Amino acid sequence: MAEQLRIGIVGAAGRGRSFFGGFNAHPEARVHAVCDLNEEGARMVAAENGVERVYLDFDAMLDAGEVDIVVIGTPMPLHAPQAIAALERGVHVLSEVPAAVSLDECRALTQAAKRSAAMYMMAENYCYIRTNVLVRHMARAGLFGEMYFGEGEYIHELKGLNEITKWRRKWQTGINGCTYPTHSLGPLVQWFDQRVVSVCCFGSGHHYRDPRGDEYEQEDSIHMACRMANGGLVNIRLDMLSNRPHNMTYYSLQGTQGCYESPRGHGDRPKVWLQSRHDDPNAWHDLSDFEEEFLPDEWLHPSEEALRSGHWGGDYFVVADFLKAIVEGSQPPIDVHAAMDMTVPGLMSQQSIVEGYAWLDVPDSRGW
Repeated sequence: MAEQLRIGIVGAAGRGRSFFGGFNAHPEARVHAVCDLNEEGARMVAAENGVERVYLDFDAMLDAGEVDIVVIGTPMPLHAPQAIAALERGVHVLSEVPAAVSLDECRALTQAAKRSAAMYMMAENYCYIRTNVLVRHMARAGLFGEMYFGEGEYIHELKGLNEITKWRRKWQTGINGCTYPTHSLGPLVQWFDQRVVSVCCFGSGHHYRDPRGDEYEQEDSIHMACRMANGGLVNIRLDMLSNRPHNMTYYSLQGTQGCYESPRGHGDRPKVWLQSRHDDPNAWHDLSDFEEEFLPDEWLHPSEEALRSGHWGGDYFVVADFLKAIVEGSQPPIDVHAAMDMTVPGLMSQQSIVEGYAWLDVPDSRGW
């Protein structure tokens, strides 16, 4: 391995460019190459960041043998094929979400990760939102008791973005079902520390058309009910079409000894009630009251680099955890099986709608 881990970013002129700050902040790594079909954009971002190599072809970047890690920031249908290609060459992979767009791709990616000596991690940065990290540590400490209900919502009107990043029109709003589940489901899977075993999906009907007059295949507000391994229930709402303000980070958690609700906007604050800590059963308390006790030090006193990174600091800590796993030879926090736990339920939701909102079992990648 090189003295510094050499990074290649594919999709560098688009989503991939948000990873530069995280990698540039870590002495163990340097961005050595960028790759994008947009040559002008690739050369511009390379010049801005002092990157040595520019590629227009992903396989050519891999075959050059000059990168230890690839970051996949390309459109959804490219995530799994590009990750598999890198793993087969022994190159570590940090992939954007979701991990894949079909069950066949999920199986192939899981098997490639098992065969490879390289590491795979999915960059689900919503698991790295400060409040989500705090709730995870509190849940693992048992403060909520037995957790049996949760909610996650990703409400992000993007009809205009469909026309700018045209792949979204097919892979996000062109399929009926929960096509983009990981931002909402990922933190809840970590809080419950369990996988989804079955799903039932249904929608609110069709009320919008694209600029060409075609009805969106995806129903406006998609709801995916998830049965957890312990029998608990998690409800996921995905809405990328409704005319309304965004609310992309709503979560709730209910247990036998406490509950949590994130803000719904308009001045609301993250709030919690815990039977073991609060006397009044009808009074909410600020979640921030528990930061000193339960947040890791790097979150209590984040570096300037972390504060400057995207997605509320999440992009920085995704990179930090991935590099730590490679350097130490430890398991990455969102390895291929965790990635499947966050991705596969959404794929099964699409089949659930086809089958008349049937409850369907969710395959466990650990058996593939």
